Amino acid sequence: MIVLFTDFGLDAPYIGQMQAAIHRDAPGVPVVNLTANAPTFDARASAYLLAAYAPAFPADAVFLCVVDPGVGGERAPIVVFDRRKCFVGPDNGLLAVVAKRSTHSEAQVITWRPTQLSASFHGRDLFAPVAARLSRGDPVTTEPLRREALQGWDWPDDLAQIIYVDGFGNAMTGLRAASLAPGARLQVGGTRLERARTFSDVARGEAFWYENANGLAEIAVNQGRADRQLGLEIGDPVTVEA
Repeated sequence: MIVLFTDFGLDAPYIGQMQAAIHRDAPGVPVVNLTANAPTFDARASAYLLAAYAPAFPADAVFLCVVDPGVGGERAPIVVFDRRKCFVGPDNGLLAVVAKRSTHSEAQVITWRPTQLSASFHGRDLFAPVAARLSRGDPVTTEPLRREALQGWDWPDDLAQIIYVDGFGNAMTGLRAASLAPGARLQVGGTRLERARTFSDVARGEAFWYENANGLAEIAVNQGRADRQLGLEIGDPVTVEA
């Protein structure tokens, strides 16, 4: 399958245009829209979100990843291979965390170009056709790129910040819960939060943090909105207290 991961939103035609390009070049290959609401223009926050969700997908999935505020600029188009999974997107840090967390990953610069390439929509014109070719097992011309040369390679293994706020107001951090002590507290926006197993373990309206279904430390309010109650936004720092 081809998995879409973008910051395009669903109220614009861009996802449909990319899907049309995929169906043109790889008819019959299933397309899954993982999210069109990755943190807007924020490749760093998006990188940790992508790395948390990618492991649940089949081993031969091709990820088409576009959070690309530098489109048309000097950043290179790349593909990261992690065993049989492929990640296609810009070299702006978006694919760096996926690459770092795997001992088997390798990176390549995409040198193939379509006959028509717009300056501002590489998702449709470049990345979608490349993802389609990779999903069919067809070759794409590339050049080797050292993993250590990837943009974002120097970012931390876990990011102590809010990286995503979902439609319920829950705030995901870039911290993997497994890296935190069982009794760790999180402090954000002047509020100290205790750990709970799930929403029903705390009183209605109470704020807490928990390990979400994808392994990230997430801040929530039982039957409420953590973003509004605690004043949280993407990029807010999170402090870990033992």
